[in-house]
Amino acid sequence: MTYLQNSSSPKTWLSMCLAGMAALTSTLGLMGSIRAEFLKVEKDELKFGFIKLTDCAALVLAKELGYFEEEGLFVTLEAQANWKVLLDRVISGELDGAHMLAGQPIGATIGIGTKADVITPFSMDLNGNGITVSNDIWKLMKANDKSLQTEKPAHPIRAKGLVPVVQAFKDKGSPLRMGMVFPVSTHNYELRYWLAAEGLSPGFYTPTDTTGTADADVLLSVTPPPQMPATLEQGTIQGYCVGEPWNQQAVFKKIGVPVVTNWHIWKNNPEKVFGITEAFAKKNPNTTLAIVKALIRAGKWLDTSITNRKKAVKILAKPEYVGADEIVIANSMTGTFEFEKGDKRDMPDFNVFFRYFATYPFYSDAVWFLTQMRRWGQISEEKSDDWYDTTAKKVYRPDIYRKAAELLIAEGHISKNEVPETDGYKAPTGEFIDGIVYDGKKPNDYLSKFAVGKQGKKPEAPKPVEAPKKKAKAAAKSEKKVSAPAK
Repeated sequence: MTYLQNSSSPKTWLSMCLAGMAALTSTLGLMGSIRAEFLKVEKDELKFGFIKLTDCAALVLAKELGYFEEEGLFVTLEAQANWKVLLDRVISGELDGAHMLAGQPIGATIGIGTKADVITPFSMDLNGNGITVSNDIWKLMKANDKSLQTEKPAHPIRAKGLVPVVQAFKDKGSPLRMGMVFPVSTHNYELRYWLAAEGLSPGFYTPTDTTGTADADVLLSVTPPPQMPATLEQGTIQGYCVGEPWNQQAVFKKIGVPVVTNWHIWKNNPEKVFGITEAFAKKNPNTTLAIVKALIRAGKWLDTSITNRKKAVKILAKPEYVGADEIVIANSMTGTFEFEKGDKRDMPDFNVFFRYFATYPFYSDAVWFLTQMRRWGQISEEKSDDWYDTTAKKVYRPDIYRKAAELLIAEGHISKNEVPETDGYKAPTGEFIDGIVYDGKKPNDYLSKFAVGKQGKKPEAPKPVEAPKKKAKAAAKSEKKVSAPAK
């Protein structure tokens, strides 16, 4: 939007344009259809935070393509040092909203780490993460698993070859260490899921141990995404789970090998969301709708064509956004993913920004994160299925999304069939690396299926009911005993 950047007063310039358009369309008798896209926003100057990852794309493109401006919003995007700083600044009001980990609004609402009412009316993407190990660990995994001893091993790669490595590290008194980005991140839960699927304990959170390392076979620690490759290269960690472009950066620098993506761990899993405080949404309902409208349009644009993806790569490579080499970002953003150097494979769904109703905030996605919080002890007590449902509905807000989508349908930006007809719960799925079926409406049943992790709330055993025949016999015996003559 060069013309806006060159204008000394973009707000004034845009207001003049809108006024001119209104006058013209009124004259032509088209006012009703055109004005539908302009909401009377309560707050027009906004500052949003993000972390330097490719999955901030919808936020960046909504700004760069002028979608925010078309909604009457003047947005500043500001990179944040880490996920904690980002969340704290949204809660304090220093940021109006942010690109967030899907688990952050949930964790904040139930009081994991920070207690605050944070909601999400928009899911930013599906998939997009990978688990990378150092070159040395990869060599050991290959030595332990014959199926990996080929130029292009079959995927998904499970942690089978890692089991003897973990034991060897433990025997030496120095457990294997792996990085993830935040305690309530998808990365933490995906890494734990992958390890636990082979019987490895990634540790538990307890009231007295908030590091999540109690009874751990593998020690997991927090590392900011852009620092992952350097931390791996230094040997501080032997592997990590992170979003792009930091897995591909390890390949580019020849310091590590991505062994599995989260598409393989849970096909088309939710990844990031756009988070705001509940107070912001209540105070600024039209502004919130305008934000969501712009983000939906950006998500659709990103998934419309490979040409658009290539344009997005150039924008994201700018230092003020992701700041990585275009070739590294393009590795995953344009439908491919490179594992070992030279082993580049087609993965059209590695990054999904709109397809499969990616932008819709499903309750079942929130429930899954809650089950993992319970599985690993961040939720210390058993909860009923109703609690999971109620909590999900407090945080994930498809009601806001639907209002924004209806406006976009009326304006012709999206079609009706691009919004799901749903009660907020996806159908049960077994598309996980271990094949365990997840039904968001039965979280405790789901938790009971795992060999590693805390079990779900067990249904109360029914009280034994005495059979009628036994009752009759007992009564007859009692009567007989009473009426029997004394000896």
